[in-house]
Amino acid sequence: MARRRIDCVRTDGVRRNPPRLPFILFASLCGIPPRARLADDSPTSVRRRVAAVVRLAWLPLVTLALPLAWLATPACGQDIEPRAYSNAPVGVNFLIAGYAYTRGGVSFDPAVPITNASLTTSNAVLAYARALDLWGKSGKFDAIVPYTWLSGTADVDGQPVQRVVNGFANPAFRLSINLYGAPALALKEFADWEQDLIIGASLRVAAPWSQYDPSRIVNIGTNRWSFKPEIGISKAAGPWTLEIAAAATIYTDNDDFYGGKTRSQEPLYALRGHLIYGFRSGVWASVDGTYFAGGRTTVDGVLNNDLQRNWRVGGTLALPVDRANSIKLYASSGVSARTDNNFDLIGVVWQYRWGGGL
Repeated sequence: MARRRIDCVRTDGVRRNPPRLPFILFASLCGIPPRARLADDSPTSVRRRVAAVVRLAWLPLVTLALPLAWLATPACGQDIEPRAYSNAPVGVNFLIAGYAYTRGGVSFDPAVPITNASLTTSNAVLAYARALDLWGKSGKFDAIVPYTWLSGTADVDGQPVQRVVNGFANPAFRLSINLYGAPALALKEFADWEQDLIIGASLRVAAPWSQYDPSRIVNIGTNRWSFKPEIGISKAAGPWTLEIAAAATIYTDNDDFYGGKTRSQEPLYALRGHLIYGFRSGVWASVDGTYFAGGRTTVDGVLNNDLQRNWRVGGTLALPVDRANSIKLYASSGVSARTDNNFDLIGVVWQYRWGGGL
């Protein structure tokens, strides 16, 4: 995010003390300690303190954007995640809790005799993340544990059936590093850093430690590992930030698929973009989009007609609460889907941060 200067004092060549009461009120809203507010009311000191507070107000939002949306989706290639490669002070920890709701179609293997499926899911997510120093470059590690409630109806062999189940979905672990444009910085150093161009990369691993019943067609878990390498670019220009990322999700086989079969899946390739605008108040909003293709499946060596070529669009709104807490709202919807698995998604995320000298 590009650094912005916010002046609370007019300086037109004549030294003037700032109006004390308005500044105290503004500082109270921003969370500046009273002792710091009263220590020095010079224009330079005021501007520095206000700029520092504004940066701290932004920090809970710009430093981390966990992939919460993909946890609520039937296919992890469909995530729309802004600010994945933003910088953060080394040593800062994040605790994240979220909820997402999805409604719509889910595609199944043609080998499975299921039609007219209509499913809804509710998803609770708990996650932890930490900003790292990786050989002088900024990075992050995050671990995500989702819990899902799934219900819906479908026709199996022409007969209507109902499925209601809840349990843990596949947990995920991700390590990311900013290869260019975002060095590892302590909190004091971070206050003077300005984003221009960031180039980053990440690897996300999802483990099959989840609810799975091979006698059921619809499950919360997938009984397989997945690996998602990604590379992303983030360019800041004033209050605007443009992000583009490309990824491929690689899957291991599910050797205990429905009916005792083996299910394989080709890699799913994804390209996503975000146009983000940051307000001076610390609020930011983004318009998000993703396209993904591939992911064709094979069941016991028989190739299915389920090649994906899908588009999704969405939006994100992030709101700072105080120096330690923030809230993020997000939603997305399918625009087109070759495999008839469009769905609607809406979610909310709360984030708390600590450590790193805060």
